[in-house]
Amino acid sequence: MMPSFVSQLDALGQWRSDTDARLAALARFAREHDLLDDASSEWFEAMRHRLSGEKLMVAFVAEFSRGKSELINAIFFSDKGRRIMPASAGRTTMCPVELGYDADEPVGLSLLPIETRLEAPSLSEYRRVPGAWQRFDLDLSNPDQMAEVLGEVMRTRRVDTDQAMKLGFWHAETPEDNPPQDAEGLVEVPAWRHARINLPHPLLKRGLVVLDTPGLNAIGTEPELTLGLLPQAHATVFILGADTGVTKSDLAIWRDHLCGPALARFVALNKIDSLADPLSTPEQVQAVIQRQCESVAHTLEIPASHVFPISARQALAARLQGDADALNGSRLEDFEQALSERLLPKRREHLAQSACDGAQRLQQQLQRRFGEMRRQYADQLLELRGLKGKSAGKVQLMLQRVQAEASEFEQCTARLQAMRSVHARMLRHALQDLSADRLRLEVDQLQQVLGGSWLPLGAKKAFLELCQRLGALIEEAQQRSDEIHAMLSASYAKLNAEFGFSLAVEAPLEVRKYTEDLQLIERNYVQYLGLSQAFRLAQPGFQEQFRRMLVSRLRVVFETVSNDIELWNKTASSQVDSQLRERRRNFKRRYESLDRIQTASTELDARLQEVQAMDERVLQLQTRLQTLVGEVIVQAQPTTAEAAAAPDESGMPDAHTESVGSMASS
Repeated sequence: MMPSFVSQLDALGQWRSDTDARLAALARFAREHDLLDDASSEWFEAMRHRLSGEKLMVAFVAEFSRGKSELINAIFFSDKGRRIMPASAGRTTMCPVELGYDADEPVGLSLLPIETRLEAPSLSEYRRVPGAWQRFDLDLSNPDQMAEVLGEVMRTRRVDTDQAMKLGFWHAETPEDNPPQDAEGLVEVPAWRHARINLPHPLLKRGLVVLDTPGLNAIGTEPELTLGLLPQAHATVFILGADTGVTKSDLAIWRDHLCGPALARFVALNKIDSLADPLSTPEQVQAVIQRQCESVAHTLEIPASHVFPISARQALAARLQGDADALNGSRLEDFEQALSERLLPKRREHLAQSACDGAQRLQQQLQRRFGEMRRQYADQLLELRGLKGKSAGKVQLMLQRVQAEASEFEQCTARLQAMRSVHARMLRHALQDLSADRLRLEVDQLQQVLGGSWLPLGAKKAFLELCQRLGALIEEAQQRSDEIHAMLSASYAKLNAEFGFSLAVEAPLEVRKYTEDLQLIERNYVQYLGLSQAFRLAQPGFQEQFRRMLVSRLRVVFETVSNDIELWNKTASSQVDSQLRERRRNFKRRYESLDRIQTASTELDARLQEVQAMDERVLQLQTRLQTLVGEVIVQAQPTTAEAAAAPDESGMPDAHTESVGSMASS
């Protein structure tokens, strides 16, 4: 039986492909008829990249022995006929594992040694250094070999407490959380910092990325998980044990890392099979499960409908054996149904809205251009028909009139040059505070506080002040963007009135929304700046990693704001160039046609037919454009049946701004 999440993710992939094909047809039409300016071309490339290449990340988060790896096996790898991800009693996955597919990289397992935590580069930077990873090939035709190789993620090593402290696994101030020492005083730590599995699984090829995080120690000691990967995840699945409920370490993970806003959060109460009691009736067992779900919901302060009781082990066995009754008893399909209904329509909705908005903006832009062209053709037809039966002298007068109009029109170039100069200066001012140099300067002020004393207790205050300053920079960019909009609106109105342009400014750009991304980064970082983390933050190595990761995350936000501002301004100014170019072409065509008419009386009728044909061609282009845009909108938007089947999202958390995590993920 095909799991609902798998089938609906596959349907999302097909929808992406079909929508991309419609956008490609629209872009091809615009290029073939020389209608696509640079700004529109950039938008098409970015949108098509999102449709074809954007990843959908689902993070599975749990403490050890909650059945997380077994759940991943049951949902994604039951078709292999056996367990692929290691799942057994006790600790299994010891390092964060990322499952995805990149056609440009070889199939296999890549492992980053744990010692890289002692180095300055962040995990994102190590992704661009293939030599830093140890690679293992995977034989897709041999599930046993795959399982054996993937068992590497379980490997550990023993180190002394000094080394464990440097790596982040030993804290003198919280001895109760430290791992036990053996007879030689050594403690067990993971051998690897991060694992990446590149696998051509159908779901992974569709853009799914599965993030498997192994417990509180791995999350708390790897800043990039908290500050980078988890906030970028489109959904987080938090797995608890039905036999234990919410433990102290479970609650620490939830409060410190998962209770903030996300696109979707799910709590899976696993191992409900462990609650089976031969001395109780099935109804009594179900009542126990229900009470446990309600208790979990109360502790985590979420609706009970967001807690899903499941048995991953029973579900995997049922799928391997083809036992529909056992699969139904595992209740995994209920969880998969919720995962697909609450997550996938949201992703499709965001992409569809972007595709429709962009196609409609292009349509409005080209319709204005077509309207200007048809107005010019109508003037030419009126002018040419007025020449019928007139003398050569009349034609000569018309030639002089066209020359005079062209000369008068060229006077607008000085006005345009002045406007462009003002526009360029205002745009530079709007972008100057969003540069990488300005961002680095702001972060350096925080670094001075962090490095200013052995115990940087003022770090939290300095960080909050940094966030306030960065938010003020985005607010200032918004104000300057609004000033540009007002200037262009006034300038275009004058150009339209004095020189016959048909310029129109799009709706003002909204960059203030990116303050939400700053707030998300602020929430994710604050936990590292409290008293409990002060000793770790005082370590130079951790400080450098902290600073690099902070700059990396903030740079994504500021680059996105800058790109939005530049693209909006490029789109706003490009219509001036296209209309100016079209008007000059029109003057040239009018002059050449009148010159031919002056030398040959038969040219008048031919020119009339030529202009009429050009007008009809523009009309056909308008019709074709409307058809292509309509096809994009019909393809992108859900059908009536799909809209009716969409779940009520009122109980789910609001989506945070997606443009930074989806379009600019590292």
